[in-house]
Amino acid sequence: MTEPETISPSRYDGTGRRRAASTRWQVKRLNPPNRLWGSNGVAFGPDGRLYVAQFLAGQISAVDLADGDVEVAVPMDGPVQSPDDLAFGADGSMYIADLVPGRVWRRSPRGEYSLVSDQVKVPNGITCVGDRLFVNEMKMNGRLMELFPDGRDPVVLTEGLALGNAMQLGPDGCLYYPHMISNQVWRLHPDGGRPELVAEDVHEPVAVRFDRGGVLTVLSRGTAGLVTRIDLHGTGSRSVVTSGVVGLDNAAFDAENRMFVSSFASGGVTEMHPDGRIREIVPRGLDGPFGVTVDFAGTVYAADHYRVAGPESPVKGDGSGVGDRSSVGDVGDVTTHALMPFVHRITAEGGLLHLTSQYGEVRTYDPEHGTTRVRASGLSRPMGITVGPDGRLVVAEAGAGRVLAIDENDTVTVLADGLEHPVDVAFDAERRCYVSDDRTGAVLRIDSGETTAVAEGLGAPQGLAVLGDELFTVETGPRRLRAISLTTGESRIDAEGLAVGAPPGVTLRAEPALFAHGMPGSPGRFAGLAVSPDGSLLLSADGEGTVLRLSPNRAHGALADEPPTVRAVDASLHRSTAQESGRGRP
Repeated sequence: MTEPETISPSRYDGTGRRRAASTRWQVKRLNPPNRLWGSNGVAFGPDGRLYVAQFLAGQISAVDLADGDVEVAVPMDGPVQSPDDLAFGADGSMYIADLVPGRVWRRSPRGEYSLVSDQVKVPNGITCVGDRLFVNEMKMNGRLMELFPDGRDPVVLTEGLALGNAMQLGPDGCLYYPHMISNQVWRLHPDGGRPELVAEDVHEPVAVRFDRGGVLTVLSRGTAGLVTRIDLHGTGSRSVVTSGVVGLDNAAFDAENRMFVSSFASGGVTEMHPDGRIREIVPRGLDGPFGVTVDFAGTVYAADHYRVAGPESPVKGDGSGVGDRSSVGDVGDVTTHALMPFVHRITAEGGLLHLTSQYGEVRTYDPEHGTTRVRASGLSRPMGITVGPDGRLVVAEAGAGRVLAIDENDTVTVLADGLEHPVDVAFDAERRCYVSDDRTGAVLRIDSGETTAVAEGLGAPQGLAVLGDELFTVETGPRRLRAISLTTGESRIDAEGLAVGAPPGVTLRAEPALFAHGMPGSPGRFAGLAVSPDGSLLLSADGEGTVLRLSPNRAHGALADEPPTVRAVDASLHRSTAQESGRGRP
């Protein structure tokens, strides 16, 4: 059965009425759905609504600030792949910086798309000055350029940007833009000339904006949600406020000089007052989540692309809030434990978190001490990760079609190769390793380097978990949970209607190439699965931005026969020696 919940729209379901269905499990959300897949560039459109670019989704939504209503304006199955910033021209056209493929688009007031330029590498900051269009590059030695919708070649106005980003025309007629890496703000006349340094020692500047009174406002991308205001026309004095909005990305001022900010780390749209007080217009939450795991205290962690985060309350515990001591910011019913770019899969073991990154890395993170150790690098799209019975990290390397093991000395060994697209791994009580392949629709067992099919003909199986003598996998195609008996090989459908993958009715394009122009592409969809110490299953519902807890309905067979904690099998949860001895700490 599924517990009744308040009906509210989500990015997955505009009606808010879709629910997972199961007779064997009680299904409950651990956090509310997120309306946005992160929020990046924001700009007011001609209709007065605030338009929000969502890099992770490949879409742009329009937000009515009066009631928080969200409507998709640029869909994720259209020509735009990874919108990171946007601006409106004098004629109402929307200009979009499509970051990963290096394209800039024009969307006409009639909704027609045309390519303005494909000659900008990692385009991000974009702004219009009357009929003129300017874009900068988010890369080292980046360029600031003027583009021409009529097809003329771009004009480079300056180079040497240390990661450019959101920029705007100032009251003096100059373009102001941040250097994110060097913590500086610069300005340049739209007709070119020599760039001028405006401000130094600005904490991690990600966006430069001017309020209606001409005050320079700089957003910082860190964990504290810092906003710096600089009086350029008077004394040059600064004031800094702390908002607590983790991962600020961009801002826009309305006609009443109210400031609305976005967050790449948690999405949402938030009104921010000059003193740092905030009011949520569109609530923030999880961008993914992708991989999910839980420690012995019941604290749930999710790999959420830009951060490690999770529902605020432990799945089960003594109410002490174990795990909160490492938190750097709270968002509604979600806690941010650490900003950590491009992490996608995660597993807990003995007080440590092990993660795979889109940068081709495997990392071990210590939440208590806030330290990170790189265990492997240069891998081709590492995805699912777990801890094997012998203590080695086991990783599905999807891009290379391999399953790898990483020992305590960070030596990498190939356990199996020649796979199509392995995405997750799990072990059973007999120390046997299983791997899911979402392209071939199979779950395989690895025996001495050879693979044997345990189940075939599945619909894009991803997350794996073993509970007792059953192997569970999330079939993301038909959006269901399948249980496979490790004794008989028989299987059944345990839950349907899971909010995983793209919204119903949306067909996603092929996944973009990674590291186009040095920038990772979209992480793709992934529905993770983990076993909790209390015998429940945790599922990352990446379609709506929630973590689902599936608790056994004891009216069904073996689930009622013995305590679920006895039947749970997860090597990463049954190893405490690493915590006791310190082995494997970063």
